[in-house]
Amino acid sequence: MGRKEKNIKKAQKLMDKPKLIRNIGTAAHIDHGKTTLSDNLIAGAGMMSEELAGRQLMLDFDEQEQARGITINAANVSMVHDFEGKEFLINLVDTPGHVDFGGDVTRAMRAVDGVIIVVCGVEGVMPQTETVIRQALKEKVKPILFINKVDRLITELSLDGDEMQQRLYKLIQDIDDLIKSMAPPEFKDDWRLSVEDGTVAMGSALYNWAISVPFMQKKGITFKDVYEFIEKGQIKELAKTAPIHEVILNQVIRHMPDPITAQKYRIPNIWRGDQESDLAKAMITCDEHGPTALMVTKIIIDPHAGEISVGRLFSGKVTSGMMLHVDRQPKTNRVQQVSLSVGADRVPVEDIRAGNIVALTGLKDAIAGSTVSSLPEITPFEEMKHYSEPVVTKAVEAKRTADLPKLVSVLRSIGKSDPSIMVKIDEETGEHLLSGMGELHLEVTEHRIENEHGVPIISSQPIVVYRESVENIGGPFEGVSPNRHNRFYIEVEPLEEDIVKAIDDGTISVSGKIENKNELSKQLREFGMDKDESKNFVDFYGDNVLLNMTKGIQYLYETMELIVDGFHESMDEGPLSRENCKGVKVRLVNAKLHEDAIHRGPAQVIPAVKNSIYGAMCQAGRILLEPKQKVFIDVPSDIMGSASVQIQQRRGEILDMNQKGPNTKLEAKTPVAEMFGFSGDIRSATGGKALWSTEHAGFEQVPTNMLLEVVKEIRERKGLKAEPFNESHYSG
Repeated sequence: MGRKEKNIKKAQKLMDKPKLIRNIGTAAHIDHGKTTLSDNLIAGAGMMSEELAGRQLMLDFDEQEQARGITINAANVSMVHDFEGKEFLINLVDTPGHVDFGGDVTRAMRAVDGVIIVVCGVEGVMPQTETVIRQALKEKVKPILFINKVDRLITELSLDGDEMQQRLYKLIQDIDDLIKSMAPPEFKDDWRLSVEDGTVAMGSALYNWAISVPFMQKKGITFKDVYEFIEKGQIKELAKTAPIHEVILNQVIRHMPDPITAQKYRIPNIWRGDQESDLAKAMITCDEHGPTALMVTKIIIDPHAGEISVGRLFSGKVTSGMMLHVDRQPKTNRVQQVSLSVGADRVPVEDIRAGNIVALTGLKDAIAGSTVSSLPEITPFEEMKHYSEPVVTKAVEAKRTADLPKLVSVLRSIGKSDPSIMVKIDEETGEHLLSGMGELHLEVTEHRIENEHGVPIISSQPIVVYRESVENIGGPFEGVSPNRHNRFYIEVEPLEEDIVKAIDDGTISVSGKIENKNELSKQLREFGMDKDESKNFVDFYGDNVLLNMTKGIQYLYETMELIVDGFHESMDEGPLSRENCKGVKVRLVNAKLHEDAIHRGPAQVIPAVKNSIYGAMCQAGRILLEPKQKVFIDVPSDIMGSASVQIQQRRGEILDMNQKGPNTKLEAKTPVAEMFGFSGDIRSATGGKALWSTEHAGFEQVPTNMLLEVVKEIRERKGLKAEPFNESHYSG
């Protein structure tokens, strides 16, 4: 039996002992070395060849990942590590660093209890580093730090021992300040980084070595010794003296919480049901005898096994043949196979118990983010909020008409496996619209449709996703039903900015059924909503809200469901260019309803409500919001001018510029619409010397002088009539 097989056998024995389990992730800015580090940890644990570690990139097993040299999917592996005479099971999830795949990072954080933040010693803290730390701390996932590529400080930057230590100290301080500012209040002190206690390690993932203070004390080596190894080029000897897997996995076991410890504070944070119920108690204690409750964090489409649901099991156990309920789905699903993940492979097991990361086949109704339980009724886990949202769309169609049914099925499975991709079928044009986080996100998705699923497609040029909103207060506007028997009077105004931000970042949770209306009402008041309004919300849709400000209207209660449908339809397609609405507060202030229910059916109520909302929005002054991106550029100072010209040509606004050594770092904000082709342009303008990255920066109003032109373009693309009136009609 090979070493890998022996380790798999050991892993299976440890799955029943939650105290000996660590569920961890790696997270970092793109190209800071997460996947290379993961390779070394897997090799050290005997799951792959040590010679290939850092080069095979075992967890980048997707063909696209290998071709592009980046991680696209969160991949996971289970391995065993011996620490102080005891064996531990470590479930490791490797996550993407590119901003377009940030949704995968958010979902991975739900599955793990601890995260290794990987930072390049040369580049330091980058925008995505800050984002992944924020994502981890929001999920109450404990961070530790690994500073990678430390050898480059000597070989490339020629720093001496003192300069190197100062640079590393400054970097640790920067990360520690971020953790202190974002950590949950109860962990602000406990989760601080400390070089002395070993929550910080440093080394080179590519050359398989790492050090931490506890490890150096144990082995009797000093920082000076490490410096000399690198200076003399004795990297292989250093890797034998201080093997990376031993240092990092010791650090993980010493400082990361086991599932029993972590679930005590994580469950109240991610599950808002009755904390006194049997289910809550089972999840908080990680009880394998309690009801089964797991959250699906990823769907993998396997050409042989079909859909595989990967997720964290918080209580109970899962066995093959078991019947499970997927939240908000009418049918039960039978588990066909239970497996342990080892990169691209899966090892079937009889059952898996609470505290583990599981891979299941047979959950046909599950999507990434689903709550799955043995109980027919369960409060779902909190919806995972991403720090970005789809801002670029492409229309795709099958090259061959015969492939159309297959394309529909493929798009449905892609929507399941990657909830960050939005799939919409335009019934008027018959186009299938794919919306993603950026150009790369859509390119990768198109490649999957054609190469993994075998459907040749034709796709349009990228289209920017806009949002509609209002500037002022409009209404009350009367909406009359087609039969003239029902009338609705509606006002609209912008929703308070702080409330929009709090909904977008998940501080205010409005998804699914609202369990505690008083708590939500209190939150709305804290973020600036009027006391009377905060008690009268009927429905939240995205970050738009419907309020019922009427008193004593007959038949209103039984008509309210249809009013909500009308509200949803209006917010899905605004009156300006049929784009989704954002940050609109809709107030129903009066209504006159026919006494006979037959005269106030959907065909009467929905159009009347839509007309009333649209009319009030026109009076309030319709505005269009465009997505913006923050752009971070690191470039040699002598060619900074060429880089800043590229930003200025794109309606960009330079926010900050500072010099660090021979390089200048520039931070700017630009509209997504102007960023197509930026990659090639910045490369040619700077001779390929610029390092750059982007981050979603929300939506901002389209400048007034461009509004007419942009609206006209969108309406023409959608086959709508150009509006026959002038600019003055766009505002109240």
